[in-house]
Amino acid sequence: MWSNCRMWPGLCVRLEGRIVVLEPLRPEHEDGLRAAADDERIWRFMVTTDPDEWLRATFAEAEAGVRAPFTALVDGRPAGSTSYMSLAPEHLRLEIGSTWMNPSTWGTGANVEAKYLLLRHAFETLGCRRVEFKTDARNERARGALAALPARFEGIHRKHMLVRGGERRDSAWYAVVDDEWPEVKAALEARLARAPSGR
Repeated sequence: MWSNCRMWPGLCVRLEGRIVVLEPLRPEHEDGLRAAADDERIWRFMVTTDPDEWLRATFAEAEAGVRAPFTALVDGRPAGSTSYMSLAPEHLRLEIGSTWMNPSTWGTGANVEAKYLLLRHAFETLGCRRVEFKTDARNERARGALAALPARFEGIHRKHMLVRGGERRDSAWYAVVDDEWPEVKAALEARLARAPSGR
């Protein structure tokens, strides 16, 4: 059991949807994730371009208690990953991030449902008041997806991170707060109702 799961009870649980199932990351997911990660389009805006480096860092951060990673399963097989990060249970706040999905899932509703499951669990089970997201300011695909949740855009943090071997990253910040969750939940449920079935 990762230490963050003891620090914030209920954080690391299986979340099951119609399209995607999120399971707390386990070593037996590693080979499937490595296969799902074998597409360079996934890594264009990630912190690293090396899936093996990503796996090592993810397991290390989970062990250190600073991140709660999930494996996204589609049709029972690993198709990507997402995490609860920047954990601040004392402030009822966390971030959803380090998310990637194999391009075969793009447009299927898998990422939308993963966000829905994580947001619902954060607000309705963990009692969060705020859920944050951040992405590379140049990542128009991710920014469009966050705006469509809808999450509120809160600005650009300039020179926020060094990524991919020292490249400067400006980060775009978004958030959903508990007052907004009913509206966001309804919007996501309407989108998921239109998603293709059987996928």
